[in-house]
This record gives sequence, structure tokens and C-alpha cells, in this order.
Amino acid sequence: MPAHHQLRRGLAAHRVRQGPALRFARTREGRGGERNWKVSSPENPIVAPAIIPEAEAEPRSLNPRGWPRPKGYANGMTARGRAVLTGGVVGWDAMGQFPEGFVAQARRCFHNIRAILAEGGAEPRHLVRLTWYVTDIDAYLAEPKELGEAYRSAFGRNYPAMAVVEVKRLVEKAALLEIEATAIVPD
Repeated sequence: MPAHHQLRRGLAAHRVRQGPALRFARTREGRGGERNWKVSSPENPIVAPAIIPEAEAEPRSLNPRGWPRPKGYANGMTARGRAVLTGGVVGWDAMGQFPEGFVAQARRCFHNIRAILAEGGAEPRHLVRLTWYVTDIDAYLAEPKELGEAYRSAFGRNYPAMAVVEVKRLVEKAALLEIEATAIVPD
């Protein structure tokens, strides 16, 4: 989407599909840093550009005004720099063995992600996104305190944008979860 456009809510032009759609309108470009999009207020659904200061290099969480504060994740992130991405990381050790239990595998997975990030010159504070694939959402929800402690022991109190998706099974049959991570290392 071109940065010189502003989004406005409109109605779909198709007669059968009269649900909400996005319509584009031109807007003047501002001065200063990079432009992102943000909702100006909950009552006004017009999406307006936000100016990001040039000096802001570290990843920053995004939480639109009026939204409830997320617990253990961010609604969105902004960052500038070099991307470090992982593939799907599972909770096995160097011998390919999986510990028993969801939290134990998650702990191992978190440390495996840290090792990959370090190999790319990134740290947990550079994380901007985690996508979890779990084989049992109830296992994910069963021990929130223990899972939170395992997460913080690996990543500290850095909470990037996250999604958790339940899947039928993973490629590694013994894996209970798999996580993809994205980090942005400032220039």
C-alpha cells in the first residue's frame, strides 16, 4: 500500500457483498521519520499515518489508544534494521530428543530460538514476532504460570506480537509445539 494513501472505511461496491471494505483516499505526506498507520480514535475509524522518530531504533510495541493492554504479547511491533528469522523451531535437544510435557518442550524451544538469534547477531530484546503452532491448545493453556516462567527465563520481559495456532500435528511426531521467530536488529 503506498505510504501517500489514507484508508477510510466504506462499503463494498459489489451488491451481494455489502460488508465493510477499505477505500483509499489521497493524503499529503508529512515531514520527518518513517510513516506507519494507526487508528486515530475508536470513534473515528479513519486510519491516519503516524510519524516514527528517526532516532527510534529498538523494537517498540504498538497498542492503539483505548484498546485493553495485552498480557504476555503485543498487538503489533515497529522496528527498523536487519531481520533475523527462524524456521519452525521445536523443543528438542542437540541429540534430537524431546523432553516430556508441553512446558518442558516450550522451555527447550525458547532456548533453541535464543541460540539461532545469537547466531544471527540478535538478542531476545530484538524479537518482534512469534508464531506458535501447538498440537493441543488446552496443553498450551493448562500451565500459564509455568509457561510464563519458562518464557521469561529465555526472553526476559520482552513480549513481541504473537499468534498461537492449533494444528493437527507437526512434522516431528513427538513435537508438541513449533515456533517461528522474527527479530529486527537495529542498524
